[in-house]
Amino acid sequence: MKKRALALAMAVMMTAALSGCGSSNPGSNATTAAPAETTTAAEKTADTTAAASEKSDNGYELALVTDLGTIDDKSFNQGAWEGMKKYAEENKLSYKYYQPQEGTTDSYLETIGLAIEGGAKLVVCPGFLFEEPVFLAQDQYKDVHFILLDGEPHNGDYSEFRTEANVMPILFQEDEPGFLAGYAAVKDGYTKLGFLGGMAVPAVIRYGYGFAEGADFAAKEMGIDSVEIMYNYTGAFAATPEAQSMAASWYQNGTEVIFGCGGAVGNSVMAAAEEKSTKVIGVDVDQSYESNTVITSAMKELSVSVYDGVKAFYDNAFPGGKTSIFSAKNNGIGLPMETSKFAKFTQQDYDAIFTQLKDGKIELVQPSQDNNNPTVDLKLDKTKINFVE
Repeated sequence: MKKRALALAMAVMMTAALSGCGSSNPGSNATTAAPAETTTAAEKTADTTAAASEKSDNGYELALVTDLGTIDDKSFNQGAWEGMKKYAEENKLSYKYYQPQEGTTDSYLETIGLAIEGGAKLVVCPGFLFEEPVFLAQDQYKDVHFILLDGEPHNGDYSEFRTEANVMPILFQEDEPGFLAGYAAVKDGYTKLGFLGGMAVPAVIRYGYGFAEGADFAAKEMGIDSVEIMYNYTGAFAATPEAQSMAASWYQNGTEVIFGCGGAVGNSVMAAAEEKSTKVIGVDVDQSYESNTVITSAMKELSVSVYDGVKAFYDNAFPGGKTSIFSAKNNGIGLPMETSKFAKFTQQDYDAIFTQLKDGKIELVQPSQDNNNPTVDLKLDKTKINFVE
């Protein structure tokens, strides 16, 4: 728990974009599977709207409260927004998003309140920083429903985890898309890899561990003994000169492809790759449209999970009170093979390895408590990790 508390403290101090990559560990009781303006809590008197629909007589009944990122971050916020927006437009419902001024529990809770004042019946909250705000909101707004992505509601000191019937927490098995990305990269001929993560929160750690295990799995299949992975957490989810410089130095020293896993950190990796004419693996959503350097992306089906949650609410089948896990078993993760730029790795190869994951034939190592160092937890046969602290 110490690392999660530290991660939260770091996030509160951040002023740059924060990805929804951070999450809680999948817990118990798991069962299932347009350019716009923003309204902030400081603008309660303004009649600004982030909805692509017209305001209904009762306000905006579907709402999304962003984390510190933006609605067009090509990552976590945008993926969640697109799922909610799709359902709303298909069913002629009013919708809107709200952006907190800072990454604190008070600010998030205040912004949730603003959305509810604006008519929200259901509020989508993407990211682990919403765990405590939703824990409080579920009691404060008993008639409102919440979809919490990448987290489970708990109090401030983690002494109580509680999910009421008006909350649907959604978690993803990030090590699985990470595994697929690492496996595909080595199968495609890359043997010098990099993992540049954001904050060392559970979701990012799982992505990285899975990536290394996938690379090693492929190396063993192919009889390769020399796979190397440069590995680092930047400590934030921002695009920074420092992150770009580190990625550029890795590329300069022979790294062929880097998994940019941490919101806008990926933009720094892409910028470095464009300069060095090298390759990138995206995260969370299909990021192939961001840069020609992106060969594939380790994806969570964010829009699908939110769409399904909103649909369940309107179908009077909202799975509140229990955590929904999205994994290979329910097609909740994957690689976007339609847009991937592989030279050797085929759809048939992908289908075969995905089926093994889905059928539970591949067992992935889970991070040990209070540790984010893959060289401690992972026992790899054909892969060497150079962990840069």
